[in-house]
Amino acid sequence: MLHIDILTVLPDLLKGPFDHSILKRAQQKQLVELAIHNIRDFTTDKHKTTDDYQFGGGAGMVMMIEPIDNCLTNLKLNRTFDEVIYMTPDGEKLNQSIANQLSMKSNIAILCGHYKGVDERVRKHFITKEISIGDYVLSGGELAAAVLVDSIVRLIPGVISDETSALFDSFQDNMLAPPVYTRPEIYNEWQVPEILLSGHFKNIEEWRFNQAIERTKQRRPDLLND
Repeated sequence: MLHIDILTVLPDLLKGPFDHSILKRAQQKQLVELAIHNIRDFTTDKHKTTDDYQFGGGAGMVMMIEPIDNCLTNLKLNRTFDEVIYMTPDGEKLNQSIANQLSMKSNIAILCGHYKGVDERVRKHFITKEISIGDYVLSGGELAAAVLVDSIVRLIPGVISDETSALFDSFQDNMLAPPVYTRPEIYNEWQVPEILLSGHFKNIEEWRFNQAIERTKQRRPDLLND
């Protein structure tokens, strides 16, 4: 079973994404265990302060090292982490390959950044992997962490009812997924491609492969170059 610990100053922000749909079912099936930890519970400050002004001046507060260290130290009493991940805009951009690799781990910790970021000593001494979900800035790392967790958990065997479905998602083979159709066969005179109704599975797979290549060429040619 995969265990994921998430360190945050806004734990309530993550309850919604984790209490519904695939992530909820994965937890009910005991295929993944998600634990959310409030960093404020690990500060020695009576006001539960977790941030302070930057040394050297400048706009924006910085997350302090002590509460994060205390939280991680406490968690490490019970498990050894395969990865301690920091969600940050300047991290490695999340892709399907990273999600595949992380889905095979046993214990992961995810630190959600806030304010101007975390004390650099956290990144140098505690973090093993830094991940970004895109070239933009969010108010905090919680939503990014939810995206990362969803991308990982759905790949764990047994989470998705049809396990082969995840194997044919976009980006699994460096290509976008081909177009898909369902009933009715004709809608507003728009016809489902006849090949999909033929029952010739070899021809259907060949059509899907060619469609995937064509769609990738049109929309993400960089993937084919990779």
